[in-house]
Amino acid sequence: MKKTILARTLVCLFRSGLFSCGLVLAAGLVAFALAAENDTLEVFLETNPLETKAIETQAPEAEVFKAKSLGLPAKETDTAHVNFGQWLPELLTQFNQLPEVQAQLVRQQQAKLAIQAADRAVYNPELGLNYQNADTDAYSLGLSQTLDWGDKRGVATQRAELEAQILLADIGLERSQMLAERLLALAEQAQSRKALTFAEQQLRFTKAQLNIAEQRLAAGDLSNVELQLIQLEVASNTADYALAEQVALVADGKVIELLGDNNFAFSEFIKEIHFFVTQAKQAPAAELGTSKSALPALASAYQQVLLARVNVMQVKAEASADPTISLGAEKEGTDNKLGVGVSIPLQVRNNYSELQAVADKGIAIAEQGYLARERVLTAKQKQFLYALPRLLERYQDWRELVQVSGAKAAKSLSQQWQAGDVSTSEYLQSRRQLAASYLVGLNLETAIYQSWLTWMGESGQLMPFIEKLIIEKLNAVPSITSNAAARTVNS
Repeated sequence: MKKTILARTLVCLFRSGLFSCGLVLAAGLVAFALAAENDTLEVFLETNPLETKAIETQAPEAEVFKAKSLGLPAKETDTAHVNFGQWLPELLTQFNQLPEVQAQLVRQQQAKLAIQAADRAVYNPELGLNYQNADTDAYSLGLSQTLDWGDKRGVATQRAELEAQILLADIGLERSQMLAERLLALAEQAQSRKALTFAEQQLRFTKAQLNIAEQRLAAGDLSNVELQLIQLEVASNTADYALAEQVALVADGKVIELLGDNNFAFSEFIKEIHFFVTQAKQAPAAELGTSKSALPALASAYQQVLLARVNVMQVKAEASADPTISLGAEKEGTDNKLGVGVSIPLQVRNNYSELQAVADKGIAIAEQGYLARERVLTAKQKQFLYALPRLLERYQDWRELVQVSGAKAAKSLSQQWQAGDVSTSEYLQSRRQLAASYLVGLNLETAIYQSWLTWMGESGQLMPFIEKLIIEKLNAVPSITSNAAARTVNS
């Protein structure tokens, strides 16, 4: 037979509605045993059957409370996984309404107008009128047109198109980085709320244990030193709760700063991250769009090389000698005259060879810039594919060993401490270890989000990945919500 647990008796009497001072004094000794196979607590009270039935009715609730006391839900109590495609469309709708994104849309329209402006004639015709008042009045009418002999219009159009492509590539990269920053803020907000809930549960549970300790002290089953240890633990948990609330407020403030509100639908998407990394490790890089030559972040640098080559063509076109053809009609007295003229600039004093040399050097600079950008992204890609799979492995180990088994360990520790099999100092130390293990899991989740979102934002793959994912969901399950999501992606 184990030690008498007065606290357990008090709880049961509370629930059965029979609590009074007289009943406490008359409760006597309560036998306590731990079931070895199913790890359940059986309390044998010398009371009437109604009291026993009340205890049995409340037992599942007590087990759930113990399971959640360390914020370590058992496997069967885990929340259902909500897929990316179910909560992202609403977030993208809010994201597209941000002033920064609206400015990007205006810049896209500006680039299209620039292409149209470049595809216009370079030279307009010139009309000349002349009148001379003399003994014999003279009238003249002239029309001249400069020919775009060097194809300035074609080169300008190519340049405008390349600049538009560069702008679109930069905007796509900016959008991926902006969305990654906001998704990371939401992930950190979710993690901070988990930590806050955990700290609150820790504090509530420790306060409940303090009440039990005070009752055990009154029954002579606990020393005053052990009671003070639990009081210190309550103080420590109170401080932890205050710090967790401060972190949660900072996370909420960051979400408000980036999205204008702090209440957004969000669900963890580590499964999607694991799927992406698995594909990246197994499938050919070219098929996933993760090869260094296909990374969206390199598109702008590659277009810069093409633009540098167009700059050479533009210098040649600008330096070309464009002829001017003129037609003139003159009337002097009774004489009518008709004239045709052609003028060609002579590049004698300046043949613009230096400008062409400068443009040629620009090609080399753009190529080296592309290679430098490619080297940096390749290094980051290798680091990403090396580090993230290991983080996911450690996270999976944590879920199996801590999140699932930790609840049973927490309940077992509580039962052993109440039975007197474990000292208070050992019990508190064990609970701190379990709590630290849970917080390590939260840090692992945050590190996974940071690693994946940082790489997807810097490489420009986040927006294409999300759009592809949503479109696949739309094709699989068409609905009104899916149509709304499709409009969000198209916008």
